[in-house]
Amino acid sequence: MNETRQDILLRLDAIRKDFGIPGSANHRRVLANLSLTVNRGETIAVTGPSGSGKTTLLNLIAALDQPDDGLIEFDGRNLNSLTAYELDSYRNQSIGQVFQLHHLLPQCTLIENVLIPTLARPNKPKRTFYRDRAESLVRRMGLWDMRNQFPAQLSGGECQRTAVARALINDPAIIMCDEPTGNLDKKNSLIVFDIFRQLAEEHHQTLLVVTHDEDFAKKTHRIIEMEDGRIIRQ
Repeated sequence: MNETRQDILLRLDAIRKDFGIPGSANHRRVLANLSLTVNRGETIAVTGPSGSGKTTLLNLIAALDQPDDGLIEFDGRNLNSLTAYELDSYRNQSIGQVFQLHHLLPQCTLIENVLIPTLARPNKPKRTFYRDRAESLVRRMGLWDMRNQFPAQLSGGECQRTAVARALINDPAIIMCDEPTGNLDKKNSLIVFDIFRQLAEEHHQTLLVVTHDEDFAKKTHRIIEMEDGRIIRQ
């Protein structure tokens, strides 16, 4: 099926990213002339050896870093043209991120951790909406009985499912995950992926997952393979 402009959520064109000082011994090209188009509602696995540029790619899409050359468009907007305030809103509302280490705040309960991304949207009439949404997500993750527990009281799988709920709380257009099942056993890995897939399909969200898990990757719509900062298969 031919993609249309309306189908495209994310477009990267001729992206280059270097680290270190050019000409010095520590200079390294991490991404080289990388181009990629991602459609709405797609589930994509990004694979490749360590050091191939996968995490750097996610960081650029999330506007946590900037490319040295090339264009990144999200929903038709050039990220380089956005103000600092607009970039903050983009990261908070359009992107949901899940990391290999869940990065939950230890002093907050499970449900408080899920609600943290909503604190940047201080709209009092919306507080009940977000609370209801958090409770719905926590129930969906099978975590309701643990909602008032702290991260130290949860298993690794429960912490990661909490991180998934947190990533989804603002209903982002794209969910990006960096090795989300790397510290989980097979059972919890399957639970996390099935939750991702079901929610992405229901809400027509895009899922972009960096993974070394071949079984996980095979269940996505498309596999993008990276090597030496380039896409060698997509």
